[in-house]
Amino acid sequence: MIAFLRGKILEKHPNQVIVETAGVGYDVLIPVSTFSALPETGAEVKLRIHTHVREDALALFGFLTSEEKTIFERLISVSGIGPKLAITVLSGLPTPDLIGAIRNSAVEQLVRIPGVGKKTAERIILELKDKLEGVAPAAGPGQIEKPMAMLSVVEQDVISALLNLGCNRPTAEVAVRKAKAAGAASEFEPLFRKSLELVR
Repeated sequence: MIAFLRGKILEKHPNQVIVETAGVGYDVLIPVSTFSALPETGAEVKLRIHTHVREDALALFGFLTSEEKTIFERLISVSGIGPKLAITVLSGLPTPDLIGAIRNSAVEQLVRIPGVGKKTAERIILELKDKLEGVAPAAGPGQIEKPMAMLSVVEQDVISALLNLGCNRPTAEVAVRKAKAAGAASEFEPLFRKSLELVR
């Protein structure tokens, strides 16, 4: 099984990166947090890999940190959660906020993630609440903030990426709204880059 991959970035997208190693291009699915921290296309990257094998498919899931990979593997151990939904969950909240939401039984925080209903959120909390010790710092109750109303999925993804870069949520939300008002395209990358300029 592939557990680690080092190579040159051929292409990168919000949930995918293609890494060339020894002349072979590996298609790796990634969360937004990993995407936002990737170097430029053509640069070298090192990814921790989870290889998911099914009868009809073999998929690689990549992470820049061991904490992200650990949380991903804990998530797919939950009944009813496959790897693609686990990637969505990791993309929906910054790692500390996700840990905090699970530890604090914040169902309302988890159901805001696309594809996560109330029953799934409750199952995540029930099965993982006591299994996340030492994985990542927990967010305190005051750090679990509600997202601004009327944000599109792309805008939420950009805010998640900004949060993973150390920006606080109010500043990130203002930056995204200013970027939209300034005419930034609605696709992830141009909106993310413009928003990032506005928080500096």
